[in-house]
This record gives sequence, structure tokens and C-alpha cells, in this order.
Amino acid sequence: MAVDIGFAPKANRPMATGIYSATITAGGLMLPEARRVARLMLAEPSKEDWTKAICTDNLLQKKTPASAIRHANLIRARMQTMPVAALTLVASGSQEVATQLAFASALKHSALLTDFMRAVVASHHRRLELVIARREWDTFLSECMARDPAVELWTASTRAKLFQVIVNMLVEAHYLESGRTLKLRTPSLHPEVRALLKQHGEQALINTLELRS
Repeated sequence: MAVDIGFAPKANRPMATGIYSATITAGGLMLPEARRVARLMLAEPSKEDWTKAICTDNLLQKKTPASAIRHANLIRARMQTMPVAALTLVASGSQEVATQLAFASALKHSALLTDFMRAVVASHHRRLELVIARREWDTFLSECMARDPAVELWTASTRAKLFQVIVNMLVEAHYLESGRTLKLRTPSLHPEVRALLKQHGEQALINTLELRS
């Protein structure tokens, strides 16, 4: 059961319009921040306590309150898609486990990231193609437009930022060697992560993380 702190939307994929959202541009995996937000969520703060922690106490150590709020809200929306046990491991688990669960929550939250994993990363892995070409991002977005015409309204800078953020997340989650080479790495899902997700009926998510979908 996902954590509900009572004042944030609980939608699994909170898309403003259509299938896809560009909200992922607000931040990448942000593991240090995700650990802090997970700990805060587990304390079940009131709206006032949340605002104090993020804005007054600057829990995420951001330069401006606006940046802190934007990142905190994105992380919270991701974390709300996960069971309480996952939040506990993000907050205090090993680096590997916390990283994989933070990435899993980002997949749950973003249809764009999930579909990129399935349509591009997983298909490359199955075909033993070791490098993702930059042009494949444009091809992928064209396919997204066919499913969701609102994607066509995204500016060139938004599209470029989305690719940059997704690549950085894939590097952090160890699916890519680096943002420069875009060379694929073979994923290895931690047994603790797999067991937790399986326990909560997340086989489709496991398949995505293991590039089997």
C-alpha cells in the first residue's frame, strides 16, 4: 500500500493532458534528495510540517524555495506510487537498493520514461545492439506523438531537456555506461528489490526493470 500523507494527489501517472507529461524535466533520479523525502514521508507530516521541512529548513539543500518545492513535489509524486516498504528502503537501504527503487518509482510515475525503457532500451538489449543513437530519441518522440498529439506541442528545448534527464537517470540506474557514449550495460536487479516488487504484484515493473518487456 502506498504512503498517503493526505494532501498530495495519489494518481499513478498524473498526466495533465493525454498519455505523456514533461514534468520529468524538473529533476533526474535525485537519490540523496529522494532519501530525505522518503524519510519525511514516512513521518507522515502535516501540510504545515511538509512546508516547513522543504521551504524553511531547506531539507533538500536547494538554492531557492521554488526549486526545493519543485523537486520535493516531483519526488513525492514518484514515491507515492510505491509501497511503504519501498520508501523505507529508499530512506535507509543500501545505495544499490535505494537507487533501483527510486528508479522504479520514476518509471511508475512517468509513462514517457517507461515507454522509452520498453521501446528503445529493452529492444536494443534484445537485439544485442550496444549503443543508443541520439536520433532514436527523435524517432521515439514521433511514435509518442502518434499516441498523444500533445507531445507535438513540446518545444525543442523541452524535448532536448527530456532526453538529457532520461539519459542521466539511465546512467545513475546503471543502464547506460555514460551520457557521452550511450553504451548499454546489462542490468542486474537486486534480489531484495525483486522480492519486494513481486510481493506487491509489480511483475510488469520487474519486467521493465529487467528489460524483458
